[in-house]
Amino acid sequence: MDREKLLNNPTWDAGSVCVYCGNPNIQRHHVICGTSNRKKSDKYGYIIPLCYEHHIGGNGIHRNRGMELAWIQTAQRHFERYFGTREDFIKEFGKSWL
Repeated sequence: MDREKLLNNPTWDAGSVCVYCGNPNIQRHHVICGTSNRKKSDKYGYIIPLCYEHHIGGNGIHRNRGMELAWIQTAQRHFERYFGTREDFIKEFGKSWL
């Protein structure tokens, strides 16, 4: 899934196959995670489908800070485009990643 496509769509919908390889056996990854932010990721739809390998495996988002940060920044840009200001984002999620 192209992050640019998600950024430009008012409704964040990453589909139902792994955004990297198209594998239909997926796990849901909360783009902005942490105890309180998981529910907020749900609220705004900031969830991406990832196969095991791209979620927690050797090529996984949990092992690659650059990959994780790119998705968080995409979600923040989306929020700022459709839901509120950067200050609103910080109030909601606790900090800015941009």
